[in-house]
Amino acid sequence: MAAVGPVGGGEVAVLRAQVEAIGSSSLEVGVRVWAENVGTGRRTVTQSSHLVFVSVSEDVKPWPIQARIAPATADEARLFEEAQRRRAERLRRFAQRRTSEAAGPTDGDDDVRWRFESVRSVLPDDALFGNVMFPGKMLKEIDEAGGILSMRYCKGFVMTACLDAMDFYAPTRTHEVLIFKAALNHVGTSSLEVGVKVLAETPWSGESRHACTAFLTYVHLRPEADGRLRPTPCPPYTPETEAERRRWQAALVRRARRLERVKRLKAALSTN
Repeated sequence: MAAVGPVGGGEVAVLRAQVEAIGSSSLEVGVRVWAENVGTGRRTVTQSSHLVFVSVSEDVKPWPIQARIAPATADEARLFEEAQRRRAERLRRFAQRRTSEAAGPTDGDDDVRWRFESVRSVLPDDALFGNVMFPGKMLKEIDEAGGILSMRYCKGFVMTACLDAMDFYAPTRTHEVLIFKAALNHVGTSSLEVGVKVLAETPWSGESRHACTAFLTYVHLRPEADGRLRPTPCPPYTPETEAERRRWQAALVRRARRLERVKRLKAALSTN
């Protein structure tokens, strides 16, 4: 998810979704958001994101998708190629996770100075269908955990600018407890990246599993005399521990990819 600008108070958010690629049991949907001025009717693109959904059976197992799409125009072919590139990157992240888990737990996750942790139960009204939690509600909790950590670090207002990746590894159910672990990864001039790891715990046994990981970027803002919030420098940060240096380097790689995505998005918008 890349943000180009905010939707202001009194404006109308207009969303458009389209299927851009279909796999054996998953499909990618692109969603673009416009802010519409109700007085003039002028629309401005504020956000672009891509979501992957998995077709599942009643027992929440992957289920084959029969429908197929074939690009019919140059623009559709470009969208399909970009979806394939994101899929390759997604598979790379999943492979890295499997390799990391096979190597055993790392000792660095707790060796980070700026952290935040919250816990909440999964309630029946959190379910999408049956007793499986709606991922959108988990996203809200992830954003809140990362935002609280960011505000504590900056000692000021922050706004979510980008969600680089949000990978789900297992469904969560209404009888479970979610543990959100946020840690500061990188600090730039006026933005910072936070990684959030979500564990799903069975409360009566204490058993837990890795349910989701997300990386979010926030912008530090300050209120101006005109009432607007404008980017302002973040407090300086220097990674000191091995875990902090590892997170910092990984965040730099994601930052470079993020800037390239935003560059491509702006280029595409300028030609439309």
